[in-house]
Amino acid sequence: MTMLSYIKVEMLRMLRNKRYIIFVVAFPLGFYLLYSNLWGNQVDQSTGVRGSIILMVSMGAYGALAASMMSTAVPWSQERHSGWLRQLQITPLTSWAIIVTKLVAALLLVLPSLLLVGLAAVLTQHVSLTAGEWAGLLLAMWIGTIPFAALGLAIGSVLPPDTAQPAAMISMFGLALLGGLWVPLEVMPSTMRSVAQVLPSYDYASIGWRIVAGHAPEAGPVAGILGWAVVLGALAVVAYRRATVRA
Repeated sequence: MTMLSYIKVEMLRMLRNKRYIIFVVAFPLGFYLLYSNLWGNQVDQSTGVRGSIILMVSMGAYGALAASMMSTAVPWSQERHSGWLRQLQITPLTSWAIIVTKLVAALLLVLPSLLLVGLAAVLTQHVSLTAGEWAGLLLAMWIGTIPFAALGLAIGSVLPPDTAQPAAMISMFGLALLGGLWVPLEVMPSTMRSVAQVLPSYDYASIGWRIVAGHAPEAGPVAGILGWAVVLGALAVVAYRRATVRA
């Protein structure tokens, strides 16, 4: 098996997964259409950005976060317990190639949510950004999902399928809720605001919010995402190696 054929298998498997379609495609799109019709015309006083644009970033971030975790945690855990990992180990694929393939597949599966929410924003709320802003936003939101994919791989490496699924769901919803993707930080209690500002989900969305406001991302959120990518990436590699040894 080659890397390209493995990526194709991963993509087809997730695109046939009902949970992926519901939580990654339908939920963010539905939430955006609902919230933008309720609060889309409101303007953020600190940035002057319409609510429909802020919500586009928030719901796109939630969908991308969910996609990166759902395409890694449970499938990887199932592969370990079904014996698929042992089959992969006897193919020409190296351990690093397997990890990279998982990461590439997760990044590709992030795109439907980002693109559909963006398309809905343009068609229903007449959101308009410059070509540079669109390019910067999509690139940042796409690459910024690496820490969440790494977290999903770590979960899938240490937990069995029946435990990995609820763990991934709790992590996914917790990061979205506490990271300010569903509820603005301004209405959160002070303790929750303090928690939100150290989470990778908040750093991730903050980069997008800055871009749509016409500004370059701040150094803090960028450093936060890079730091989380290193920490969670190292955790995923260690967990994968332990899973490989056990297999």
